[in-house]
Amino acid sequence: MNTVKSLLIAALALVGLQASAQTMKFAHIETQKFMSELPEYIAATKTLQEEAKKLEDQLTVMRNDLQAKYQDYIQNRDSLPDLIRATREKEIQDADQRIQSYTQMAQQSLSQKEQQLLQPLQEKVTNAIEAVGKEQGFVYIFDISTSVILYHSEESIDATPFVKAKLGL
Repeated sequence: MNTVKSLLIAALALVGLQASAQTMKFAHIETQKFMSELPEYIAATKTLQEEAKKLEDQLTVMRNDLQAKYQDYIQNRDSLPDLIRATREKEIQDADQRIQSYTQMAQQSLSQKEQQLLQPLQEKVTNAIEAVGKEQGFVYIFDISTSVILYHSEESIDATPFVKAKLGL
């Protein structure tokens, strides 16, 4: 009798799990794909490209200056007195150090600018995704552009249209 009772309880539990699994809704989205369509993202990308161009232009000026100093040094080093030759070598080394330091600072500056421009947009998108998840009753929304997805069923709902609507696109 206990075996029959245990089997009945297990069967009811299994039926209950199947019923609850059928009501769970999963969705997916490709945030990177649709973020590139957002006007704020396009503007931020343009600003970052302009900033990067300014930094690169300054780096080019610095490299050209170093190259000119180096060429002058190479052409005249045999005829220079020791003190002048040593001074020019030091100038070349200092210029090279400034370029390395500038490159590192420029990368940091650009990274901070990117964070400053994109973080509010990412928060806006995240909030929209969360709102859509709650409104549509999704258990999970997977970002298939950044996650490792081993299987993607056609039954999974693409949440992109809902999120775009939430963002006014």
